[in-house]
Amino acid sequence: MGETRRKLTTIFCADVQDYTRLMGADEEGTLATLKRCRDAMGHLIESHGGRVVNTWGDGLIADFPSVVEAVRAAVDTQNELAGFNAGRPSDGRMLFRIGINLGDVIVEGDDIYGDGVNIAARLQTSAAPGGIVISSTVYDQVRNKVAVGFEFLGPLMVKNVDQGVPSYAVRIGGGGEEAAPAERAAARPQPASASMDAARPVSGGRRLFAVFGVIAAVLIGINLLSWQGVFWSRFPLLVLAVIAALTWNRDQTWFDRKTAAFAIVALGIIGINMLTWEGRFWAVWPTLGLAAAAGLRWSLRR
Repeated sequence: MGETRRKLTTIFCADVQDYTRLMGADEEGTLATLKRCRDAMGHLIESHGGRVVNTWGDGLIADFPSVVEAVRAAVDTQNELAGFNAGRPSDGRMLFRIGINLGDVIVEGDDIYGDGVNIAARLQTSAAPGGIVISSTVYDQVRNKVAVGFEFLGPLMVKNVDQGVPSYAVRIGGGGEEAAPAERAAARPQPASASMDAARPVSGGRRLFAVFGVIAAVLIGINLLSWQGVFWSRFPLLVLAVIAALTWNRDQTWFDRKTAAFAIVALGIIGINMLTWEGRFWAVWPTLGLAAAAGLRWSLRR
């Protein structure tokens, strides 16, 4: 048995879109085409310093010591396959989907295992036919080093991984085949309205925040127009602020979401204490309890 160890590496996963349909239409021809495409992909992977770890069915997994070279290999692969598919009928094209992740993996002999591999495989299934999807760990390393565009797709939920994995589609100028709008929407874990160059997730709830703002303005207006010496709208404004913060937290990727939710609730409790101040800071106890819960959760995840 091979030695088991861990290493940080770039994982490259690829498979064929609609492989079962292609096999059903022409089994021998599809296998011959798959071998040809896989050989070309293998040569490109090796030329960029990578190593093909394993192949199965229509799938392939490789690893690279360099994140930049892994993305360049993926771009070169999709460009070469786009040229190969250009002369084929639309229903006979062999379109690969590629996912790339930078992560810590378990190495046993020639194989690699672990969440880093699972994330790369999930990114691959989220890619459009002829497309590439990368994790945020990869994007952070290649954003200014590879001549391609990026589009933020939102946090991608992965089995056995607590938090969503922010993901990015690689936009190859003139390369690959664009999926239909419906296919692209299905491939995305969450819709995004921001350009990737900004590298900031923009929630689909922006319109909801505008609604919160209008409601807050109306409440303040009613309070002022019916003024009787009491600013009663401060309480519904606090509720709106907490709801808005929790809505933002649902899609944000900067902080651990559950820990951030604890913090938002704690701030809401402190706000209630301040708005009903009677000389005693009673919010210290529920805030301390929330802090203890957040700390316990953090320690259990280490």
